Amino acid sequence: MKISTKGRYALRLMLDLALQPQGEYISLKDISVRQDISGKYMEQIISQLSKAGYVRSARGANGGYMLSYPAKDYTVGMILRMVEGSLSP
Repeated sequence: MKISTKGRYALRLMLDLALQPQGEYISLKDISVRQDISGKYMEQIISQLSKAGYVRSARGANGGYMLSYPAKDYTVGMILRMVEGSLSP
């Protein structure tokens, strides 16, 4: 099975959010710098994750993104299916 770049980046983004302190919003720019991924590309991915309800967002000076649920409730499969679609070969 091949995983696209978008799928790999979505996993990296979710893992980065999972490693941050619970209850704190993290800016997309900070994640982009830590993961060395283009900010524009991250915006496309985070938009999909937000629409699916996997992440919450907040605007303003202390805004950013955080996981909607505890990290243990997410699986690699559910994240990849949301970004990639069906995982069947």
